[in-house]
Amino acid sequence: MNISGKLVNLRNQQNISQYKLAKLSGVSQAGLSDIELGKKQPTVHTLEKILQALNISWAEFFAEDLPDIPPDIRSIIEIVKRLTPTQREALQHFLETLQITK
Repeated sequence: MNISGKLVNLRNQQNISQYKLAKLSGVSQAGLSDIELGKKQPTVHTLEKILQALNISWAEFFAEDLPDIPPDIRSIIEIVKRLTPTQREALQHFLETLQITK
């Protein structure tokens, strides 16, 4: 797996500059640049900070065959993951109703 290329793609998909990602993650811009250029491999701690800034889970980052999910849909998925089963069921009914009223 090409970690550096994947990070660059995720950053570009979210329309975030390298400078902004460095600020959001707390990783120096020089360090982030070295990681993106493949000059350095990130530590687990550094990669965690970058993924959190990108709002990407470890599973999403390392999943090979998942289609690209737009950032807005990804954030909805993250919210839904934190709901209780009852809340998920209510949300599902709401979305089904919303779909019917198109």
